[in-house]
Amino acid sequence: MSILIENIKKLVQVEDQPRKFVAGKAMSKLPVMEDAWIMIEKDRIASFGKMDDQLRPAIAKKVIDATGKMVFPAFCDSHTHLVYPASREIEYVDKIKGLSYEEIAKRGGGILNSARKMQEISESELFDSAMKHLDEMMYLGTGAVEIKSGYGLNTESEMKMLRVIRRLKESHPITIKSTFLGAHAVPTEYKGKQSDYVDLVINEMIPRVASEELADYVDVFCDRGFFTVEDTDRILNAAMKYGLRPKIHANELDYSGGIQVGVKYNALSVDHLEYTGDAEIKVLLNTETMPTVLPGAAFFLGMVYAPVRKMIDAGLPVALASDFNPGSSPSGNMQLILSMASILYKMIPEEAINATTLNSAYAMGVEEEQGTIAVGKKANLFISKEIPSIEFMPYAYGSNKVETIIINGIIK
Repeated sequence: MSILIENIKKLVQVEDQPRKFVAGKAMSKLPVMEDAWIMIEKDRIASFGKMDDQLRPAIAKKVIDATGKMVFPAFCDSHTHLVYPASREIEYVDKIKGLSYEEIAKRGGGILNSARKMQEISESELFDSAMKHLDEMMYLGTGAVEIKSGYGLNTESEMKMLRVIRRLKESHPITIKSTFLGAHAVPTEYKGKQSDYVDLVINEMIPRVASEELADYVDVFCDRGFFTVEDTDRILNAAMKYGLRPKIHANELDYSGGIQVGVKYNALSVDHLEYTGDAEIKVLLNTETMPTVLPGAAFFLGMVYAPVRKMIDAGLPVALASDFNPGSSPSGNMQLILSMASILYKMIPEEAINATTLNSAYAMGVEEEQGTIAVGKKANLFISKEIPSIEFMPYAYGSNKVETIIINGIIK
């Protein structure tokens, strides 16, 4: 099917020359074409230009008048845990009463709570629940999602989660990447025997994940109270032998060394980064590792915020993702993440849009297909409602600004 969208007030994040990501001062530049049109053929962006362009197509199966509206590339959400067995609102009350994330985990809550329930739930129930989450995220403007395992914490439950993610890839229209996160927490039965659990991840889980081709990436929660730098080094070294590139949790709770070990293994991204200092910034500069900040988790948990302004001013790129999960960020709304970028991290709208489109596409390995408006890229984009400016997107944090979502060239 061909779709022509015309009279577009602003066509946002356009590019003629492909970029992998933008960093430092370049994050404040957002290429925009005013009074524009865009042509979609099948599942691809075929062409675009200004309305007074004599080469503008005259015929399409469907024509959409976008007068007063803007067109953006769909958001790419590069860090989620959206396959989970149940919500954890009771722990939310514990947080309100003053218990910390670590205190809840020590009481058997948090990730361990989800792990217990994961063993009891069926794959079909997990799949149905996750499909609903994906639908909601899609209609809020998201076109690509990374999904992690990590609520299994034993071989069979981790495989169950990864099989569900594979089924989601086959069933849902948005682009999905899968990440194996067996090292998300230390199971209760391995308390005091953490190295034995790391052995299980290395010797049993990773080979099975690789042999069944269930994951695109590998992850480790490298932080205080979870997995050490030494644990992480062992796991990533083992995963590398199976061709699994890292995307790791790092420095959410302390200066853990997670960023450094991530860069050592050429991680595609290091995520959270609340505790990022001069040493970490220096390590990240001029690497292929995308620093990824998760505003929803820091906001929900009442944590310190990652020093995003310092990172960008030092010349780093920054991506933003939702961290959608039942314990610390129960929302996959990337419009809200866009707003948090400006409200909490003092990112200007142009930086925030770059961080939730092109840079977050890179952070999940889909920048050649998504993240910008470019000829030949996948036609994953959204048409806004009538809005006065690009700045209105993060400004109006309580409303849905998306009117029409197009995924793989199909109106949803």
